Amino acid sequence: MKDEARVVVIGGGIVGVAVLYHLTKLGWNDVVLVERKQLTAGSTWHAAAGFHSLNGSLSMARLQAYSIQTYDEVEAISGQDVGMHRTGSVACAATPEWWDFLKVVSELNRTLGIESYLIDGDEVPKHSRIIDASQVIGALVDPADGYLDPFGATHAYAKAARLAGAEVYQQTLVTALQRNDDDTWNVVTDQGTIHAEHVVNAGGLWAREVAAMAGHRVPLVPYEHHYLVTEPLAEIRAQTSESMTTVDLDGGIYVREEVGGLLFGVYEHGPTPWSLGGTPWTYGESELLSPRLDALAPTLEHAFRRFPLMQNAGIKNVVNGPFTFTPDGNPLVGPVRGLPNYWLACGCMAGFSQSGGIALALAQWMITGEPDGDTFAMDPARFGSFANDAYALETSTQFYEWRFKVPFPNEPWPAGRPAKTTPIYDLQLQAGGVFAAMAAVEVPMWFARAGEVAHDIPSFSRGNNFAAVAAEVGRATSAAGLIDISSYSKFEVSGPGARAWLDSLLASTLPSAGRGRLAVMLSDRGSIIGDFTLFCLPSPLDGSERFLLTGSGPVQEWHMRWFHRYLPAPGVTVRNVTDELMGVAVVGPRSRDVLQRLTRHDLSAAAFTFMSVAEMDIGRAPAIVDRVSLTGELGFEVWVPTMYHRSLYTQLLTVGADDGIGNVGALALLSMRLEKGFGIWGREFSSDYRPVQNDMHHFVAADKRAFVGRDATLADQARGASARLVTLEVAATTSDATGFEPVYLGDRTVGYVTSGGFGHRTQKSLALAYINADDISPTANYEVPLIGVRHPATLLVETPFDPSGSRMRS
Repeated sequence: MKDEARVVVIGGGIVGVAVLYHLTKLGWNDVVLVERKQLTAGSTWHAAAGFHSLNGSLSMARLQAYSIQTYDEVEAISGQDVGMHRTGSVACAATPEWWDFLKVVSELNRTLGIESYLIDGDEVPKHSRIIDASQVIGALVDPADGYLDPFGATHAYAKAARLAGAEVYQQTLVTALQRNDDDTWNVVTDQGTIHAEHVVNAGGLWAREVAAMAGHRVPLVPYEHHYLVTEPLAEIRAQTSESMTTVDLDGGIYVREEVGGLLFGVYEHGPTPWSLGGTPWTYGESELLSPRLDALAPTLEHAFRRFPLMQNAGIKNVVNGPFTFTPDGNPLVGPVRGLPNYWLACGCMAGFSQSGGIALALAQWMITGEPDGDTFAMDPARFGSFANDAYALETSTQFYEWRFKVPFPNEPWPAGRPAKTTPIYDLQLQAGGVFAAMAAVEVPMWFARAGEVAHDIPSFSRGNNFAAVAAEVGRATSAAGLIDISSYSKFEVSGPGARAWLDSLLASTLPSAGRGRLAVMLSDRGSIIGDFTLFCLPSPLDGSERFLLTGSGPVQEWHMRWFHRYLPAPGVTVRNVTDELMGVAVVGPRSRDVLQRLTRHDLSAAAFTFMSVAEMDIGRAPAIVDRVSLTGELGFEVWVPTMYHRSLYTQLLTVGADDGIGNVGALALLSMRLEKGFGIWGREFSSDYRPVQNDMHHFVAADKRAFVGRDATLADQARGASARLVTLEVAATTSDATGFEPVYLGDRTVGYVTSGGFGHRTQKSLALAYINADDISPTANYEVPLIGVRHPATLLVETPFDPSGSRMRS
């Protein structure tokens, strides 16, 4: 065994060997994989090994589509048969809700370039002889899906990697990880120690143990999972072609033909977590868990009705093996803040669908410094310290149970809640607040009025909150509204070197003391990795400067990791103060009058202009107050230490009572920002986009001497944008776009929606969309599909609401 390597990959399942191969594919040859037993010994060997492109995340679906393509590549390179069965899949809907879901997915696939199509129930027998088509409304057919041989696929990846110079050590148990002062690692095994520049945790069932060796915890839980294989059936053996893999969505069942019989897997309610205290190192070369058929009885009864061939089939084999789930079902892939050159590639419950895409993104990340495109859906930074063991168990259990539950766009998931609440949470509940969790923080989405149901009724159409949200928008437009903005991320940057450090990190010009501005942060490639509101606070007595950056709460750990990439820097301190500062936005034409009653600071339009910031007392609370508005109305943001949040909120409600002040939820805010054409993080802005494609180019100071991503963004400007962000008005009356619907121009797909909703001030159904630059025209007859029906859409040349911006600057 060699004692030096550039990379050591720990774990010989399908994910580990895929990472090893992709590192060699992108040019790193001095790479090693160590496996405690044989390759596939873990979840891989007993997997059903199906693969599919379907995923609720745009970026994950894209990576899954790549994974499926890669098996042909490694088979050709290695000469190892992967046992490919491209049967295609037919996902069947037996309820109107599932049928609507498939219509939405079909259009999402158009956006992704995935070839799929819808069929009526009477066409299902052409694709599957397994299911009783009389019970089905319709189905989605994806010809590229199928299954393969776990052993063959794993060894094909490993052999292809070996041919490119990689080495694989089996029967080699990692016993410790030692981080050196130069951020290299000693990988200690029972066969010797390898000194490595990088370590990849692809430990699968043992990822928790490998993480503990490096000094951190991963939020994942193994669960038992069953599939059953029947004896051969005459009806199957008599056929000359293989049915498509058949998915019964409302039953949570997948079925395929297997050696003349059937293989069917189930996702039952009340799943069983396995080995919560840690995975034994001795487990997993050929072992299975004891079957729990009694627990599966309700699901199996449904299966026998839906799949009549099973009724007389003998069960040849019951497979119950563990595999890992994360809180949201997506894997954990990427670096960990505070552990340089240590990488995760674990928590992958759909390994044969995702391994290739995971491996490609991780290899790009390790070699070039960033992946090609937005991978936040699998980035470990999406989970902060809130994702402890209890949270991980509750939420991963929910994901397992809800794996085959209609994913309505307006249905919040209840597990692991409430975890983090603000000091005014109970007051908002009493006021009818209906909440969703954002990075585990309870955020009021809307407020039910007297007599209204105070929860969301799941739907693909406009929700039961429509009238309540309209009323909140009306309040913010005619009087004054309070919006809880505590979930926003907040970072304090201070010290004598703060300005110089920020100036080199951000692409925007920095504000002077007492002022703020929108600021964009770019990667080395020029991708957008942050959109902040940046404020320069009054200087402390020592003359050094202090800045406050506010942004999207769910990506605060991601941004802290980026900041740490450029730290330490002389005279610079960066602190995440998200939990230390709570916030309220006071918005509407009466907002200045309300706020002025609680402070001696002059808030007049002349004295406290748009984008001003100052420290002042607001009633009994020491506060930072700024003039920023995402609503397009006159507005102020008030940031206070957490312990003052409750008194601030109650004082504002008291002094603003005569002005009609009241609560405004996040849905009303999102409606108003659409009317202003304002993009937000995770929709219009992410590492998938460049400033030249959207309004962020206004905030790139190209004349600055140097900043991260400068050369790349100047090159983008010289080339021009291939697609640009626009606002569309959609001719819709009962539903609105929600995101990632394709935009059609005739028979061509010319773009896709990033955000959509109803603008209550303008009475328009609106969508923000990226459209090919050559296809942008105010006279074009675009169409946007909503639940399977195309609706005419028109490009809006100017902002739908108050295009001059006079209201928010008043």
